Amino acid sequence: MTALDAIAGTARAGTLYGIGVGPGDVRYLTLRAAALVRDVDVVAFFAKRGLQGNARGIVDPLLAPGRTELRLEYPVTDEIPPEHPSYQKQIACFYEESVAALSELLRQGKSVGLLAEGDPFFYGSFMHMWRRLDGDFPVEVVPGVTGMSGCWTRANAPITWGNDILSILPGTLGEEQLTRRLNESDAAVIMKVGKNLAKVRRAVEAAGLLARALYVERGTMPGEQIMPLSECPQDKGPYFSMVLIPGQGRRL
Repeated sequence: MTALDAIAGTARAGTLYGIGVGPGDVRYLTLRAAALVRDVDVVAFFAKRGLQGNARGIVDPLLAPGRTELRLEYPVTDEIPPEHPSYQKQIACFYEESVAALSELLRQGKSVGLLAEGDPFFYGSFMHMWRRLDGDFPVEVVPGVTGMSGCWTRANAPITWGNDILSILPGTLGEEQLTRRLNESDAAVIMKVGKNLAKVRRAVEAAGLLARALYVERGTMPGEQIMPLSECPQDKGPYFSMVLIPGQGRRL
């Protein structure tokens, strides 16, 4: 592949592309990602029942009318905890069905762009497709700007300085574990905040970090909100919310 091909986005037949579409603003897509979204035969995306799907919404300005799309609709999202056996069974079946649908298109020689919010290899459903399909079909992963990167940039908050060690924590962890991990961190990003916001706030406060913590909701997207965590009035946030704790390392 030449540099010109990479920019032009020429899609190869029978190839699956995991396309990182960035944190929310379509302008943060890479040249490669934007070109492939326009060029692949089929645009595939994950979505919650009854909703458009955030990744699909991000690329909407790039899609001409009449494009062939494959909607992969989750049977369950946050209705029950991920640890619940029913959740795991339903999602496992869903992933196998999704793989079957993608495989059929790839066997037909179609190029398929599977959209991934942020970066495809960072807490994304694409990884479950990649694990099952890589080796059976050509797969190319197109990296994207992560949601956390978009959030700390919009918050105007450099996240690490000098030798700061950054910890990335899911808000689904237990409160004691969150507190312990925060106590061991120079800087931190807490993702998957959503319904866990009250617990996350308590853990941040218990670790003595509340004064440094920032709450970012829908970073880079319409409806963006950025504020000190201590001033956040609600106990629950939307899916696209996170807490940032910038480091205080060496500054010259």
